[in-house]
Amino acid sequence: MKNKFAIFDMDGTLVDSMGYWNQLSDEYLGSHGIPPLSPALKEESIALTMAGSAQLFIREFGLPGTPEQIAGEINALMEAHYRADVSLKPGAKELLARMKAAGFRMCVASSTAPELLDICLRRLEVRDCFEFLLSCEEVGAGKNRPDVYLEAARRLGGLPENTIIFEDILVAAQTAKKAGFALGVIYDVNSDAEQEQLKRLADYYITRWDEPQLFRWLEV
Repeated sequence: MKNKFAIFDMDGTLVDSMGYWNQLSDEYLGSHGIPPLSPALKEESIALTMAGSAQLFIREFGLPGTPEQIAGEINALMEAHYRADVSLKPGAKELLARMKAAGFRMCVASSTAPELLDICLRRLEVRDCFEFLLSCEEVGAGKNRPDVYLEAARRLGGLPENTIIFEDILVAAQTAKKAGFALGVIYDVNSDAEQEQLKRLADYYITRWDEPQLFRWLEV
């Protein structure tokens, strides 16, 4: 690959954490005596920032507190998982090392708060592969808009036409593709229903990070 800029999503892409995230809203709401989210509300929440999800909970359930306070409480629940039991997806550590050695400039762009990204990636010993960690919260928009990708590319020194984005969910992949980026998709069981659409959308589609064709595509 001639242009070596890469932006990675975190949850469901680099690490196996979506199972925890998928239960997190219900876990938090349950602590307030509120039943699980309806399918419609769960779908609405997928592309939201943490503060956006908090606003959704306030709107729908009348929870007390500010979006920032509620987002902090939700983050605290997830932090324990990042500190203890979230794992890298198979092959991710080797791939990142090979890309770094090949001269890729890389970052993480995620809906997750930067401090949580940092905690997890340091424990998994891959934080040094990334120049910075960028959250949707910092740019004020979820992944249904391209803001976080465009800002990440700008900080890396790249442009959409010479930067690849790796994602695992359809709404984020669609946004990245529409913004003009090359798109790599990695399979995640939690997005199983979206796989056929993701395959059609992707420039590169893989099920694991250690698939030989990915090394050939990236020239690492």
